[in-house]
Order: sequence, then structure tokens, then C-alpha cells
Amino acid sequence: MFRKQYDTDVTTWSPAGRLFQVEYAMEAVKQGSAAIGLRSKTHVVLGSVNKANSELSSHQKKIFKVDDHIGVAIAGLTADGRVLSRYMRSECINYEYSYEASLPVGRLVVQLADKAQVCTQRSWKRPYGVGLLVGGLDESGAHLYYNCPSGNYFEYQAFAMGSRSQAAKTYLERKYETFVDSTRENLLKDALFALRETLQGEKLTSFTCTLAILGVGEAFHVLDQQTVQAMINEFELAGEDAPTAEEGDQAGGVEEGAAVEQGAPLDQDVTPMDL
Repeated sequence: MFRKQYDTDVTTWSPAGRLFQVEYAMEAVKQGSAAIGLRSKTHVVLGSVNKANSELSSHQKKIFKVDDHIGVAIAGLTADGRVLSRYMRSECINYEYSYEASLPVGRLVVQLADKAQVCTQRSWKRPYGVGLLVGGLDESGAHLYYNCPSGNYFEYQAFAMGSRSQAAKTYLERKYETFVDSTRENLLKDALFALRETLQGEKLTSFTCTLAILGVGEAFHVLDQQTVQAMINEFELAGEDAPTAEEGDQAGGVEEGAAVEQGAPLDQDVTPMDL
């Protein structure tokens, strides 16, 4: 677990040129419940798996509205995600007050990445242990960005993060070419299929997942449980099914095996904080 004296401080480089505290924060994202995002020319869909710590507790909220044209899904430490989503909301409000226009999605993502990067360069801070999928719509079209705890950010056509997300990535990689011209309904259907891949045998219901959408003429909003369950029932009644996930399971097994060989930085059995 420990890399001698090189993982005691976020500003200490290892001889191999690695910052282990940053890598531990990225591992926290992998341990969190899965979140997915995909976009077309006109719409962006965000989805997350609802996972409770026990049968007696409710699940934590994983999708947040930032503005009418921006939403975010998180995987990792929920508390860090709430703080960053509140920061993004404040930036959108301040920009609209100053310029009477909506904040461009790309500019907000850069500001968020800069905020995360500062925490990798100050000895009295720790990296944010959360990954964010930022979906938005501005004058240049629909966008989907992934913000990493290291301060890096990437734009994607579709992406999945969190625990057991490899199967969802495999499904999205197989279908992503159709997303560009996809309709709103087909985009939601593919999001549900991708979320189902992360459950690996568990039944997909409106209680185990959350979906949110924004698009042209449609402000960001989270779909209610009745709407999500109706879509799930419709796809099942129509006999539609996602392609087999054997390929994704094999890839996920390889990834998990590599993590064991390298030594996972977090305890796999006991998770002290909600992810």
C-alpha cells in the first residue's frame, strides 16, 4: 500500500516521476459508484448508479444541476463532489451577472481543472477525491467533459467512470459512432443499457439508477422515477437487449488483476467514506 517515503506528501515526487497522493485520489474515483455520460449533436445524457452504504440508509445524490445548460455527474467522494458543484454553480451565476450571458462549458471546465491542479501543488492541501462528468450545451453545441483529480480534463463522445465501469465502457465504445446523430429517446436507451452493464447481473430499476438530460430547447433536469421505470419497461417489453457483456467482463477482470498486482491504495473491504 505505502510507497516508502514518497507517498506522505502530495508535493513529493518519486524517483519514477510519480505523485502517489494524486494516484490515490484517482483510485478513489475508481472505487466510487459508476457514472456514465454520452452526447449527440443536440443532447447530453448523464446517468449514475444508486448505491447505499446499507439497507437502512438512502443513497447519496450523484447528479447535480449547475445551471440550465450545465449538469454534472460524480464518482468518488460525494462530499468533494458537492463542494465542486457548488463552486461551479457560483461561477455560472457570477458570469451571468457580469456579462448577461451563459458561461461557456469549456471555460467552466478549465476553471474547474485549475482548481483541482492547485491541490496537487500545495503541501497543506489534498487532491479532490472525485471525478466529474460535466455535460453542457452552449453556442458551439453539446459537450461532455471528464475532469480528473490530477487537474487534467478531456472531452468525450461518451464515457464511464467508477466501479465496474469497464463493461459500460466496452458497450459505449461499440456504439459511440451512432451517438452523434442519435435521437433523444435512443440516447436515453443507450444510457440505460450502459448502466445495466455496470450492475453485472443485478436487475436495473428506477431505484438503482438516476438519469438526467439536457438539450436544445430542454433545460437540464433529472428524470423522475416513473419516467425512468416506464422506459425500462418499454425496452424490456419490446424484447430489446444490449449486446453480451462477456467481452467487457473479461476486460474488467484484467483491469482488476492489474490493480491487485500493483497494490490498491484503498482498502477494498472497508470504505470509511461514502463513494
